[in-house]
Amino acid sequence: MREFLEQLLGTENVLHEPEDMAAYREDFTEVEPVDPGLVAFVTKTEQVQAIVRKAGKQGMPVTARVAGTNIGGLALASEGGLILDLSRMNRVVEVNADDMYAVLEPGVTQQQIKDHLRENDLPLTLGFSLAPPYTSVALNALMGGLTNRSLKYGDQSLWISGLEVVLADGSLVRTGSWALSDSAYGLVPFPDLSGLFIGWVGTTGIVTKVVFQLWPLHPLNKRLFILSYGIKGTYDAMRRLCRTETCDDIGGLSWPSAKMMLGVKRPHPEPAAGDPIFFLYVDLTAETVAEMAAKEDVLRDVLSEVRRGGERFEAPLEVGELVKVNPGLAAFADFPTDLEFLTSHGGGGLTWIGTYGPLSRFAEAAEAGSAVMARRGFAPLIVSRPMRGGHFGVLRLISIFDKKDADEVRRVRELNLELLRLLQARGFIMYKTPAWAWKELAPKIDPGMLSLMRRVKGLLDPAGIMNPGKLGLD
Repeated sequence: MREFLEQLLGTENVLHEPEDMAAYREDFTEVEPVDPGLVAFVTKTEQVQAIVRKAGKQGMPVTARVAGTNIGGLALASEGGLILDLSRMNRVVEVNADDMYAVLEPGVTQQQIKDHLRENDLPLTLGFSLAPPYTSVALNALMGGLTNRSLKYGDQSLWISGLEVVLADGSLVRTGSWALSDSAYGLVPFPDLSGLFIGWVGTTGIVTKVVFQLWPLHPLNKRLFILSYGIKGTYDAMRRLCRTETCDDIGGLSWPSAKMMLGVKRPHPEPAAGDPIFFLYVDLTAETVAEMAAKEDVLRDVLSEVRRGGERFEAPLEVGELVKVNPGLAAFADFPTDLEFLTSHGGGGLTWIGTYGPLSRFAEAAEAGSAVMARRGFAPLIVSRPMRGGHFGVLRLISIFDKKDADEVRRVRELNLELLRLLQARGFIMYKTPAWAWKELAPKIDPGMLSLMRRVKGLLDPAGIMNPGKLGLD
């Protein structure tokens, strides 16, 4: 395989020495490192096709990868397998400003598309996740990731209007209107075959282009922070604000995040007496000053209603005012952002149990999860967001740890398993789910669903070379 890759791509684009491939052995999480056999950098769809054909003949596993950050081992190779690095496939192929979509290769990052829209003076935007600016837009969408536009539009997989995919036999397929029209406006009226590749973490095909919906960029924008002193009140305010349909985004972060932004590397598992328990941040956009003022009035009215129920909130503050007091909050002033307080704490380890579930159960789940984390010696760092108008939301429990400390790695694994079970029992389902969690959840999943997933995987990847083992179906 190495000789084939070097002839196809050039020797400089193929890694085979262990020291050169070291960065591909692991991600931020507690998942055991895996040594790839080869790493290949590709720049064209045709190269991906040729490599997949060859891998199929040799039975060599192929794992596609871009940034390789905190995704629970999903972009780690099978032992001795091939890592296909797509980061150099980074063209913004098309932006259709009239129909509000972009055609992107998988290596296009959040910062890159933001810069492209700004440099071309296009009044459009996309949603940004709380992942680093170098995160792939396409891969976040394909894995059902969320963004600061998810309250309005749902997880990013719902923004996909079409895909170009290399199948396991090397053939190419386009989905959505792109299959017939030169305008990749949407998935209808064809059957939604894009779903064969969304949420499958590269086990059914390798996406080489994604059609991605963009949204209007409004002239007026405000990000407001609200300190809250109770979990119940925080989520009550979230639900009420969703029903007003006035906010572009509503996020909730628990107190350890504020401590870390103040420079505390490893916060104590219990909050200090009198400290805020959560802070909400709310994004408002408007076309006019009057519209913005009306939305701020609605926000204040909602907070007043929750206060009357006995909950305590501080008055909303614009992020610029808070940055003057705490420069660490600058990370939340503009997206995309690199949350260095999570990635640069010194120990190198970052993991989470990220779930989707019903907003009506958020307070109960957050309180129970916080208690488990504190009992096991971890500060309960929680990120939460309502999505799709409040029909569901994300509840993510984050832990930082020292990857060089074997005992701490063991403890964080035990913590994540307990949190997974706790949240699943309350109706929450993990997303960007690592292989270990799939194995835990499989006996509880509807058997018809699992059977259908196995049949789809077997049909699209009969040789089992596409990122095997990542969905617990092999």
